[in-house]
Amino acid sequence: MDWSKVTYVFFILMSLTSTAGFLYEHTSLSLFIASSLNVVSTILKIGVRNILAAELLAGSLVADLHLIPAFIALEIYNNLEIAISLAIGAVIANVFSIGLVLIESAKVREEY
Repeated sequence: MDWSKVTYVFFILMSLTSTAGFLYEHTSLSLFIASSLNVVSTILKIGVRNILAAELLAGSLVADLHLIPAFIALEIYNNLEIAISLAIGAVIANVFSIGLVLIESAKVREEY
């Protein structure tokens, strides 16, 4: 079992579910947790060497660039609508990343 892959998939899923939690209950804390988990996920993907590494990193960066401004919009400008719309974008980016992980896993299985 590849523990580095387990770790970054764990953080992708945690970021996705935390962002979904923010969409359910609109609190700054849940958005901060989702942003933090996604940043950790991005950092973990920097050293990944696999078939779709660049695409995984790009998807994670897109989610970062949605969640961080969403937190700023909620905390500084108190604009919940913008924060929700950016969080939805982050959810889409994280679903894209999970799809890439599934595709990559299927390709690795085909090689064995």
